Amino acid sequence: MSKLTVYQYAKCGTCRKAVKWLEERGHELTLIPIFEEPPGPEKLTELVNNSGLELKKFFNTSGEVYKELNLKDKLKEMSSQEQIELLSSNGRLIKRPIVTDGNKVSVGFKEEQYQDMWS
Repeated sequence: MSKLTVYQYAKCGTCRKAVKWLEERGHELTLIPIFEEPPGPEKLTELVNNSGLELKKFFNTSGEVYKELNLKDKLKEMSSQEQIELLSSNGRLIKRPIVTDGNKVSVGFKEEQYQDMWS
C-alpha cells in the first residue's frame, strides 16, 4: 500500500494499536521514536498545517509533562511559534501517534478516522 511515517512511543498502547492496524492493511511504516526524536519546529509546522487541525490538538493534554508545566493555562498566552518550539523541545508533550504520508496527517488513533484516511 502506501509508505507512512509514524511518530510514536513503542510502549504506548495507543501507538501499538495504530501501528498494528496500519501494518494489517499493508502499509510500509517508518517508525520514529517521538521521545528521542521529536519533530523539529519546521517539521511540526508542516504536520500541523497538513493536518487541518488546531495546534492545541497536537498537545498530549493527559501527559505528566503537560500537567507539570501547567500548560492548560499557559498555552492561551503563547504564540503559535512559541507553542511549536515547546512541542519540538519535548516529545512527551506531543499527542501520539502522528501518522503522515507527506500530505495527510492524523493525530492519535481512532479506528473510524484511520478507516477514512488510511484505508
